[in-house]
Amino acid sequence: MSVILADEQAFAQGGHRLCFVHPRHADRCIKVRRPDFTLEDLRRKKGFPKSLLPLHCFDDNREEHEVITDLATRHGEPVFDLISRCYGFETTDLGPGLVLELVRDADGRISQTLKAQIWHQGYGPDCQAAVERFIAAWRNLQIPSRDLLLHNLLVQKDSAGQVQRIVVIDGLGSPNLIPFHRLPPSLRSAKVERKLTNLQQRIEQILAKKARGDQPGYHGMATAHLPHDNRKG
Repeated sequence: MSVILADEQAFAQGGHRLCFVHPRHADRCIKVRRPDFTLEDLRRKKGFPKSLLPLHCFDDNREEHEVITDLATRHGEPVFDLISRCYGFETTDLGPGLVLELVRDADGRISQTLKAQIWHQGYGPDCQAAVERFIAAWRNLQIPSRDLLLHNLLVQKDSAGQVQRIVVIDGLGSPNLIPFHRLPPSLRSAKVERKLTNLQQRIEQILAKKARGDQPGYHGMATAHLPHDNRKG
């Protein structure tokens, strides 16, 4: 049976996709393509030679599903401490939907981004410790990714409101022609280390912005909660 999303409110919107709470599973979300960005549109925006690739190469849902499936095969359960779990595809009235873990705090609220956490609540010891654990585990597993952007990392809190887990919800995979796992170990390590260094620099930059009284920017700063955020799956 098709999942009806047209009457639902998307709780998040990315460059190409909308994200909804799954109507039948409060602990899951569904990502669907934005209707105003077709695969043809995405391909037209790319320069040569990427504009010659088949349409499926521009499907973010397809790529994310493949990357998470591959990471699960290679690393098993430990990888899901760092990334959201994937449940495959479901048919929706807005097109194929990728079903993923919806990261919630212990009180049932949808977890906020690391960017919003630092800006609104500060970069306290619990958050710093969670980031350090994340970096150590990411380095150990050598997970391929694009840049680790603060608005693509969620902070999951326990019943005491302490940050316990950092979760990547977008930007997985490597854009290189050669698959990441086939690169020499030294090159894999260097790529991962560069992404982690950039992450730490972004944290320092948002802290500096806050200290100066600058604006943080729109991405990842929404703090409003949906009416049904207190549900637990």
